[in-house]
Amino acid sequence: MFKRMPGDEPHRIVSTTPDTAVVFKPAVVQTPAVITLTIFVARFVAGLGRLVWRHPVAMAVIAVPGALCWAYGWRVALLVVMPALVGLGAWAFLDRPRFVRCVGWRLVAFVRWFWIYRRRWRPVMTVSGLARCIRGREYIPRLVRVTCDSWSDQVAVRMLDGQAVKDWADRIENLSHGFGSETCRVSVAKSGRLVLTFPRRDPLATPIPALPVPDIPTVGPIEIGKQEDGSPWRLRLHGAHVLVAGATGAGKGSIIWSAIRGLLPAMRAGLVEVWALDPKLMELSYGRPLFNGRYAADPADCADLLDEAVSVMQKRAARFAGVQRSHTPTLDDPFVLVVVDEVAFLTAYQSDKQLRQRISAALATLTTQGRAVGVGVLAALQDPRKEVMNIRNLFPDKIALRLDESEQVDMVLGDGARDRGALADRISPRSERGARRIRAAGDQSRSDSRPCRVRLRRRHPRDGR
Repeated sequence: MFKRMPGDEPHRIVSTTPDTAVVFKPAVVQTPAVITLTIFVARFVAGLGRLVWRHPVAMAVIAVPGALCWAYGWRVALLVVMPALVGLGAWAFLDRPRFVRCVGWRLVAFVRWFWIYRRRWRPVMTVSGLARCIRGREYIPRLVRVTCDSWSDQVAVRMLDGQAVKDWADRIENLSHGFGSETCRVSVAKSGRLVLTFPRRDPLATPIPALPVPDIPTVGPIEIGKQEDGSPWRLRLHGAHVLVAGATGAGKGSIIWSAIRGLLPAMRAGLVEVWALDPKLMELSYGRPLFNGRYAADPADCADLLDEAVSVMQKRAARFAGVQRSHTPTLDDPFVLVVVDEVAFLTAYQSDKQLRQRISAALATLTTQGRAVGVGVLAALQDPRKEVMNIRNLFPDKIALRLDESEQVDMVLGDGARDRGALADRISPRSERGARRIRAAGDQSRSDSRPCRVRLRRRHPRDGR
């Protein structure tokens, strides 16, 4: 029934019962105890060194009183520690922002690293499928560092060799629930390293009133809201084209009017002209006196106004050719911002085929050639599908407000945006519950304008203001 096995195999057989599988004993290598102890001690010292390096404040708070108490007794330790505590309290009272930045958030990061992330790391990685078991050995992504700010935890992770960002992006719900957060966002720090952002609270839950109209004329980035970290959200209009996508009532008009309010001083100075296309007659009609006759609501008038903008752009290009490559607003050549509300009505739902083709061709021409000569487009629409807006990829900066379907997030912000935490389809329709805004564009408060996806909230200008 059994064939004779060569070599040393027969003595390793555990069971030869006919109705069970043959099981072999694994080979056991005896490691000397001194080597094992040396490895454990080396790992302990290395881990302790990393802990001190990454959490110096927390380690000092724990180690100094403990060492004093062990060496001189608790009374001496108390006498030495009390003046330090009084000094820290005075620092916190007199200069709270710096104290929180230098001490407070470091202590919070250590506590959350120890109690939340380090304690749950192995089970969460295993259950979510991010850990791997190969030939009986378990491989787990490495928790590198935890840093905290006023609203979130940033967890730096070293991925396993061979893992991709998508492996983590597909498991953001596992990670968020595993570590007790509402959501999780995945971003790449560098090759092989990720940063997982776990919000602790929602800093954008409260509606923001409109800013006062600025006094200084500018066409630079216009402040129209704030980001999660509390810094202002500045939208670049000069030298860019912006597409705003959102469902009915999501707040597209607030972004448009916030941008116009920021440009008002430059409009008065003659450095900016706003040309408005308002096919539904309900949004931009309030500002007709501001547009100096550059306002159109009828589809035919909208097509004529766009053709005029193309003509202005082409004449400037002919004058700038061989002379300059970028536009500086002047009284003779002001920055022209073409604002189109409900652009889908003109490009997809327009019954007149000729008008539809004229409008689509003019918008395509402006978005491909207008940036360098000082002609920008700010367009808003509800449905971001290609058959509705086939030139959406010609807009370098895109803003996603509340969307109806999860697939629309990737249509606006790019493939994989929702998997990395851009949950625009989960934005509450009630502004008092924190309608959140997510943008895919360069961070306009920085000079490099690197592509990013930032969670934002726009200010809310009211009618008549």
